[in-house]
Amino acid sequence: MANFVRRAACNFLNVSSRNFSVSAPRHAKVSVLGAAGGIGQPLSLLLKQSTLISELALYDVANTVGVAADLSHIESAAQVKGYVGDSQLEECLQGSKIVIIPAGVPRKPGMTRDDLFNINAGIAMSLSEAASKVCPDAMMCIISNPVNSTVPIASEVYKKNGVFDPRKLFGVTTLDVVRANTFISELKGTPVTQTQCPVIGGHAGVTILPLLSQVEPSCNFTDEEREALTVRIQNAGTEVVDAKAGGGSATLSMAYAGARFAFALLQAMNGAKNVVECSFVESDVTELQFFSTPLLLGPNGIEENLGMGTLIDYEQEGLEKMKPELSGSIAKGIKFANQ
Repeated sequence: MANFVRRAACNFLNVSSRNFSVSAPRHAKVSVLGAAGGIGQPLSLLLKQSTLISELALYDVANTVGVAADLSHIESAAQVKGYVGDSQLEECLQGSKIVIIPAGVPRKPGMTRDDLFNINAGIAMSLSEAASKVCPDAMMCIISNPVNSTVPIASEVYKKNGVFDPRKLFGVTTLDVVRANTFISELKGTPVTQTQCPVIGGHAGVTILPLLSQVEPSCNFTDEEREALTVRIQNAGTEVVDAKAGGGSATLSMAYAGARFAFALLQAMNGAKNVVECSFVESDVTELQFFSTPLLLGPNGIEENLGMGTLIDYEQEGLEKMKPELSGSIAKGIKFANQ
């Protein structure tokens, strides 16, 4: 797992820079479904800066025309167009190479990701249905919570339509890695841009398991530090929800993380080597059908699942502790998609 750092995911600023270049880049159309929301707008702003995106298609149930007009004034190459409502969804998706779904309602104080299920599950299912028919070969990146259930929902939709490719369906868990890197750097004084911590499992509470034993640069943690840091990473979303006091959830950091993951995919699709990100995907690493681990990305999505590496006892206990909850969330999504 040490290779997680050496192969580490793209440097965010370099990938979005106007000076970034690769050999004969394939400029891609990227669609953002839920682009007028709290995550969708800053995510679209970050994506607009990429020289690897030729067209940015923004979809939502309202307000995307205005968002697209605003972004279109930015001095970068990507062309931006807004699409509104069900009647324009297929046109938005046509020709997309990457589809990102941040659509759905945000968490409010006192809510868990599971509380969002009844609303966001239906949204994820309908958008996945459209994408599976219009652009089935696109990389599908799901941000909508609860990711532990919405990714299995999308998987079932694609399977029903006979177009499922496990290499191309991703639950975006990058924010857990971003938070782990940041909190470790704050605690241990390591350079934040060089700190890398793999995070495995799922994307909610106890299912989030940072592998602090595999951090690079290597750090020593007391038992108390390891426990406190793990719990903070697991509950970081609630930390933001509470701090905003009813004003929203983690929208800006999630937009950053979503853009980082999209840029990693774009790099890999353009032939960059050793591009690695953690993501919640169909997996055989454990007995669970879906699981997040570091993934080596390539032109067609996942090239290799790099697995978990060797876990210390604390992490092994955390892995066993998460399994019942994660298994239940996965089963809930599959059941929803098939009812």
